[in-house]
Amino acid sequence: MRLMTLSTESGPRAAVQRGNAALLIPAINGDAPPEDVGALLRAGPAGLEAARRVLREGGRELPLQENDLLRPVLNPGATVCVGLNYRTHIAEMGIDLPTHPALFDKLARSLADPYADIVLPAACRKIDYEGELGVVIGTAGAGIPVERAWDHVAGLTIINDVSVRDFQNRTTQWFAGKNFQASTPFGPALVTVDEIDDVPALELRVTVNGEERQRAFLADLVFDIPSLIADLSRIVDLVPGDVIATGTPGGVGAATGTYLEDGDVVEVSIDSLGSIRNTFRVEPVG
Repeated sequence: MRLMTLSTESGPRAAVQRGNAALLIPAINGDAPPEDVGALLRAGPAGLEAARRVLREGGRELPLQENDLLRPVLNPGATVCVGLNYRTHIAEMGIDLPTHPALFDKLARSLADPYADIVLPAACRKIDYEGELGVVIGTAGAGIPVERAWDHVAGLTIINDVSVRDFQNRTTQWFAGKNFQASTPFGPALVTVDEIDDVPALELRVTVNGEERQRAFLADLVFDIPSLIADLSRIVDLVPGDVIATGTPGGVGAATGTYLEDGDVVEVSIDSLGSIRNTFRVEPVG
């Protein structure tokens, strides 16, 4: 299934895609209709069954329009990102392969919608793109073994882990460069894992104004999805709606000194998952 969150006249609503339309998911177990995919996942197996039932039996149908698509999980309890997790990116940065994942977090307020304009302050001089695979947790767990990790995954999505390098590199801590307000788009949908046959064979691509900047198969990950889930779940309990951004491949602007400018359009796509596209805006000085 392709699960998504739509902006509607009555507020955000979780939906499931059928062709070129979105079917709104009704109330689950007598509660209010889920406002986003996160709420759907928190409803447990009943949430996913409600989505399947709507696909089988139909429901309120809306045209699927880019401008109505919101990020699938509006306010994740945790958004954990992995740095330096593709061999090509590690090579271009001139460092050794890590022995453990480099982890950092993003505030929910730093997330943005899949086709929104990304507006950053004029003080941001080195704005960088980072196309990534996103993993969304569907079943809670702690101390999850590698061999059971996929049982805890609801689905996959696309993330652009936008980095403001001049702020990121002010100190050894990356928080400042990774958490600008509404700077990290993701979506357009959560694709459930049963829809994807071979995750390592998926290819990620990033273009800036139509020019390719990044391309890699997910097989290039140093720490794959099960090992990341096992590692994270030893540190903190994972809960439905949590998001893991799994890292970016080679080709980032920091490697060449080519950063985003006002008006640049960045598109991130992954096989089977679709694409997100955002225009970057920099507020004028003064």
